[in-house]
Amino acid sequence: MALLDSLVGFVVSLLVGGFGIYVGARVVVDEADFGHAVVTALVGAVVWAVVGLFLGWIPLVGVLLTLAAYVAVVNWRYPGGWGAAVGIGLVAWVASLVVIAVLSLFGIGSLSAFGVPGV
Repeated sequence: MALLDSLVGFVVSLLVGGFGIYVGARVVVDEADFGHAVVTALVGAVVWAVVGLFLGWIPLVGVLLTLAAYVAVVNWRYPGGWGAAVGIGLVAWVASLVVIAVLSLFGIGSLSAFGVPGV
């Protein structure tokens, strides 16, 4: 049962992260493909984890490199350049926080937004 709970938690967190990126992409570059956003969240989370594993331990620089790697994934997946990628990431972060806050009002807590750093 714990495996099923973990799997459901992962899927819901991935969907929340994908929704955040979807909202960010919709607002910043007018892209409206939820599936694309979910894949971006998944790839972004994997890149974040790998770069964080190898470079995250370096004070300040490691965190900045990890964040830059995440933004690079968003930049690779969406048009508009680095500025748009940063904008998508910021809007995704806010949108994911809002979704998690709303879910917690309904008693659905301890979630994160897989694929959106810091949420």
